Amino acid sequence: MLSGTIGRVQSPRIIRIGGGVAAEVAETLAQLGLSRPLIVTDKGVRSLGHLSAVTGPLDAAGMSYAVFDGVVEDPTDTCVDEALAAFRAGDFDCVIGFGGGSPMDTAKAVSFMAVNPGHVRDYKAPFQIDRCGVPIVLIPTTGGTGSELTRWCVITDTQSPEKYNLSGLACVATVALIDWTFSVTKPPRITADTAVDSLTHAIEAFVSRRAFPYTDAFALSAMPLIADHVRRAYADPEDAVAREALMLAAGQAGMAFSNASVALVHGMSRPIGAHFHVAHGLSNAMLLPAVTAFSVDAAPDRYATCARVMGMAQDTDADDVACGKLIDGLRQLNDDLAVPSPSALGHVADDDMLGLMARQALASGSPVHNPKVPTEAEIVGLYKEMW
Repeated sequence: MLSGTIGRVQSPRIIRIGGGVAAEVAETLAQLGLSRPLIVTDKGVRSLGHLSAVTGPLDAAGMSYAVFDGVVEDPTDTCVDEALAAFRAGDFDCVIGFGGGSPMDTAKAVSFMAVNPGHVRDYKAPFQIDRCGVPIVLIPTTGGTGSELTRWCVITDTQSPEKYNLSGLACVATVALIDWTFSVTKPPRITADTAVDSLTHAIEAFVSRRAFPYTDAFALSAMPLIADHVRRAYADPEDAVAREALMLAAGQAGMAFSNASVALVHGMSRPIGAHFHVAHGLSNAMLLPAVTAFSVDAAPDRYATCARVMGMAQDTDADDVACGKLIDGLRQLNDDLAVPSPSALGHVADDDMLGLMARQALASGSPVHNPKVPTEAEIVGLYKEMW
């Protein structure tokens, strides 16, 4: 961060972290004078039996609630419309987003669209949504997106197709209850993808042109937690120590990127998800080594620090050596987590599609925060390299 740069931080009013903290949901609502939540979730969370962890305390406290479980992966504008209709059909004074990034992002959109006119696409970044709706309570079950602590949500448009960012005060949760115990049910693929999503958040926040000391602290704490524990959780879903570390790191990385921004990996990742329905964390993992190799020369000291804190390089290594070890370490991590390429999944993209995706990546605004800002042609080249 340059001397004199002003850092701006937005975060939830209440953050509670620890195993079993979801049981405090009714107590937390009462603290805020709330008692009538709409729970926004998906059928996967319901099928895993997690829902009772939230509804049980609400029942015990005599609070009325309803459940909308129609959230889809990579939530769409139509999904938001359906959840919004459910909210308007009742007398609710808050929303609880319970699940992975998709339910949490949908809950955010329901809250601000309940008080803002038009279509959700009308508010895509760089528009700042500062007219807030009802309070938002977020309870993550996967640990990856960090949405519970960010001022962002991501919605997929069914007309374009396009995944767009939405941001502002209206996207900041009122409460985050971060309970790692839900994550022990995650299968290996989702474990790997969400962990690398968090790692990408931390690395990009640290090298972002908008980084400042406050966000650096969160990013530098998150990176080694992920590097030290992701392989353990991938191999053993019930490794409690690893699960707790990854959930904590997801929140730290979320706080870092929410206030310092993500960069080129995320800009390029969203079009892959929009056009090919690749999970967000997986597309980040596909891109991270190639984009890092493209970017290191523009911020060698920052990338070298990433390598050192994750144990991929020694403290005595020169920056250029540490940067090389970082790229090798990220490639090795992808190998260890069996990260496929898009072509290995059967996805084909011609030059026209890659050009469209590159333009959408640039339009998202994220690439301008990258240490090295790419041209459209360079983004197409990076897509081809990782495809």
